[in-house]
Amino acid sequence: MPAKRKNRDQHIGVGLTAKQMKRRKPINTDLMRDIDPLTDNQEKLFESYSDDKNLVAYGAAGTGKTFITLYNALRDVLDERTPYEKIYIVRSLVATREIGFLPGDHEDKSDIYQIPYKNMVKYMFALPTETDFEMLYGNLKTQGTISFWSTSFIRGTTLDKAIIIVDEYQNLNFHELDSIITRVGEDTKIMFCVDATQTDLVKQNERNGIHDFMNILRVMPSVDIIEFGVEDIVRSGLCKEYLLAKTELNL
Repeated sequence: MPAKRKNRDQHIGVGLTAKQMKRRKPINTDLMRDIDPLTDNQEKLFESYSDDKNLVAYGAAGTGKTFITLYNALRDVLDERTPYEKIYIVRSLVATREIGFLPGDHEDKSDIYQIPYKNMVKYMFALPTETDFEMLYGNLKTQGTISFWSTSFIRGTTLDKAIIIVDEYQNLNFHELDSIITRVGEDTKIMFCVDATQTDLVKQNERNGIHDFMNILRVMPSVDIIEFGVEDIVRSGLCKEYLLAKTELNL
């Protein structure tokens, strides 16, 4: 269940809080940019997040659903007043669900999809050089502030004091979604980002599972569902033009 913000100003050691002491190189929100919503639905997403709701950001591509969710989660995890200590970004690699056969741990195997999230984080911090950002991002991963999981590795775990971001939800079947939401532990909340028009699932029963799972979430009081439309597309130039044309043609 999501936890309300707690006053955790007690300090341990010389000028460090309990949360900072767990980190090799403490990072806080001082270097993060102030990012404001650009559309009405983005504002709703910010507001629902501030109310400590579990969230589903649903709708058109290019609307900033994942970016805003990750931004708010990162601010929370780096804020000493919250109980949240980690961000878990979870998704399925769909075509490579047999990820377990690849060498390395879950971090090594998820490298294939980490680049977009790294680019998002880069935009969230005001740092003078590329080297400075690489050091900061490396620390975020080393200290476990951000970690990446595929659905192949999440079973059997309980995730406490965390914010779980389930991205590309439309590529997960009902069994995977059910497995993820039942991993939510104490002082943890979960965010789903989804664009059902872009699903890579080919079996109709798997596609139906997405809608069944959404219907369950709709009757849960702790979950807010915010639907984004084409009017919320914030990407510019050719990308926005293409997304609008694609939506108009129902493709």
